[in-house]
Amino acid sequence: MNKHLNELIELAKNDKAIDSYTPELEAADKKVARAQKKTDESQSELDKLKADITSNEEKVKGFEEQLTLLNEQLSLNAKKSKDISTEREMKALSLEEDITKEKMTFANEEIERLQEINVTKTALLDEASEEVETLRKDLNTISKEASSQKAIIEKSKGSLFKKREELSRNLEQTVLAFYEKIRIWAGNTAVVPVKKQACYGCYMKLNDKTYSEIIKADEICNCPHCGRILYIESVTAEA
Repeated sequence: MNKHLNELIELAKNDKAIDSYTPELEAADKKVARAQKKTDESQSELDKLKADITSNEEKVKGFEEQLTLLNEQLSLNAKKSKDISTEREMKALSLEEDITKEKMTFANEEIERLQEINVTKTALLDEASEEVETLRKDLNTISKEASSQKAIIEKSKGSLFKKREELSRNLEQTVLAFYEKIRIWAGNTAVVPVKKQACYGCYMKLNDKTYSEIIKADEICNCPHCGRILYIESVTAEA
């Protein structure tokens, strides 16, 4: 077999091994991202509950201040009633008291309603806090596992990159450039075997002349259909 072709085959297999780790790295990152998203969503729900409770408490405080003012208004009206001398003034004061009492009733009802809502939301808040804490622990565990897994992968990739440098140095630069050019569009199928007289990159059948040249392996041969570098696997050659 042509020396450069043999080197190209080895380089292509090494590149394929390097790229084979990409899905594992992406899977580890996605697992962390999913856990992070779930934690963030739970935290958002927790923050919303806190904001709702705070908002309701402020509303209750507002209604309580309103009740204080309304009570003062009733006391003032009681004093005014002593100085009333006409029926018209009495009716006007009575109407004002009725409106004040309606406002007080509404304020008391709203305070009760908002406090009941906060009782429910406080219970939900406790559950949400526990869930966030659990998810954070899970996220921390998943992140550590992913970091450990990625460290092992990067170490393995480092060895393969080192081997790639050695292979690239030994390979004639014009041949390496030719390979890299094909690899831009073909990826890890830049160098493929021929099986059943067909290119295993585009799966098109090769004519007898091309197939014969590939079997001889005196020169680097390209698929006439797709341009990939072709070779015959050792088992096929022996057969």
